[in-house]
Amino acid sequence: MKKYADKTILQEGKYRDLPFTNVIGVFYPEGKQAPAKLPVLIVSHWDTRPVADGPNSPAAAGGFRFGEKGWNRLAPILGANDGASGVAVILELARLLKEQRAKTGVILVLVDGEDYGDFRGNNGEGDGVLLGSTLFAQKYKTYPEIGQPAYGILLDMIGGKNLVIPKEENSQQFAAAANEKVFGTAQALGYGEVFRFNETQSVEDDHIPLNRAGIPTIDLIHPLPYGDYALRGYFFWHTQSDVPSKCSAKSLKIVGETVAETLYRETAEQ
Repeated sequence: MKKYADKTILQEGKYRDLPFTNVIGVFYPEGKQAPAKLPVLIVSHWDTRPVADGPNSPAAAGGFRFGEKGWNRLAPILGANDGASGVAVILELARLLKEQRAKTGVILVLVDGEDYGDFRGNNGEGDGVLLGSTLFAQKYKTYPEIGQPAYGILLDMIGGKNLVIPKEENSQQFAAAANEKVFGTAQALGYGEVFRFNETQSVEDDHIPLNRAGIPTIDLIHPLPYGDYALRGYFFWHTQSDVPSKCSAKSLKIVGETVAETLYRETAEQ
């Protein structure tokens, strides 16, 4: 990130015995030598899950529990899609923004600790998950360089083959204008088969703490393999088979071009 951003911030936190770090890249608007007051925020998580407990994981047969000493670190996932795909797009966006600044300011954030803890813990609220985005949501106003993001786009599991991205219900509730903007851009680029205007899903993800903190943020994510998406969702989610061969350069291109086009269409202030 330091290679490309006008300013790079490392934001460090700790959960129980786990230190974690967010990497934040600040990109100034075109023609400016100072950060924007109302930048666009692009987010992905760079950690991977320490246990393969997905519904299609053979390793999950014995079950996993988060105890006082943390996870039994058996069967960690590689996370080629669930983690690395969003990071890949963000790093390419960083290169592009270094080469050609957008008229708006941009904040690129790689959050840590998204996939660490127990999603069903704490009476269903999650225990030790979404760590990096929660820290960012709590502390972003202490960094003048970040400003007050006009809206945010979360990228999660956007590199799998046969990619589909339905509208996410929390995104539509809290950031409908941003959702319409991004899906409209995808349609204009000819990517309507991937960005499904007429399909919905609901996902608990890093956009939730950001929306609660007042940053209207959407989630672009391949559905999890449950319910209506049991067959069309990302089958290898939280399994040890989430490896590069299950990903697609075409999927990364579609999402990357859509997000880049959205950024470059923006004016200086949202």
